[in-house]
Amino acid sequence: MNYFTDLSIQYANQRSYLDDLFQVYPTIPEGIREVDNNRWLRVVKAFEERNNKMIIAELLEFDLFPIKDSYVAYLKRDPSSVLRNPNTINRLAGRLYEMGLDKIFEKSTEAKETNRQIGPLFKRWLNGTALGIPPINFEQFINTKENAILNGSDAQLMQFAKEYLNYRHDKGLDFIGRFNNKYIIGEAKFLTDFGGHQNAQFNDAISTITTEANAIKVAILDGVLYIDGNNKMRKFLNEAPDEMNIMSALVFREFLYQL
Repeated sequence: MNYFTDLSIQYANQRSYLDDLFQVYPTIPEGIREVDNNRWLRVVKAFEERNNKMIIAELLEFDLFPIKDSYVAYLKRDPSSVLRNPNTINRLAGRLYEMGLDKIFEKSTEAKETNRQIGPLFKRWLNGTALGIPPINFEQFINTKENAILNGSDAQLMQFAKEYLNYRHDKGLDFIGRFNNKYIIGEAKFLTDFGGHQNAQFNDAISTITTEANAIKVAILDGVLYIDGNNKMRKFLNEAPDEMNIMSALVFREFLYQL
């Protein structure tokens, strides 16, 4: 196991890991989603008149449909299908009438899930000079020999990695830096649970550090993967070779300065 992977596991299990991690990923839920008042009035009218097609059509225009149903995404992408599929529309409308207007409004205005807000937070943390130096733009980065972090959009980081570091992977990067004259690239993720989408996120990060590039590759991972147990992520860490750099953002600074 890599030294910094082991250090991350120790940190997660012996210190105030979640409290400290909140500095990197301050996942504060957003407020309720806004709903256009005129559209809501049309929903109320359709509800009172039991106009099935109208209530479905109006609610499909909301950011969040109030019912989780496998057929809703299709209806959203092809609004004309509302007219062609009366049984599906009647089935969904029946569920809406059972819910009542108050519940429909509540479900339609729920806050976004916090894990969908996590993406930009790591870069925001970098911009706060958590690593001791502020990220700099492309021109400054290539014209200095000092320790530096490249600041840019996902596309700009990808372009630099491909042109200067022979990076050949199709996944974006969250970090490009140069410390002690060594280039480092990394992908950062906060894995909030086991299974499904989170396993895919973990696999994405691992594929980044196993691809070819003229740089030191790091998977900057936080969350449940450091919990001891018989889960896929932790088993992978236990069996990973020493040269595979997987670590928490909370020990990433120590890793960079010891290069």
